[in-house]
Amino acid sequence: MKTSITLPAELLAIIDQVNPNRSDFIERAARAYLAQAAKTKREARDREIIEHCADRLNAEAKDVLEYQRIP
Repeated sequence: MKTSITLPAELLAIIDQVNPNRSDFIERAARAYLAQAAKTKREARDREIIEHCADRLNAEAKDVLEYQRIP
């Protein structure tokens, strides 16, 4: 889809050095940004789950270590 955006001239100059096809560059940059944002969101959710279960998981780990301890 054709669209129009405004970018600073110095940014366009850098983009042109990397890839003279601005549309391709911006599409790739947008996809990379969105993939990273999704990854960050998943990681935040994973941390939330781990923190929610931390006490139980730590107790289980302690129990396993006690079981494995040599008398």
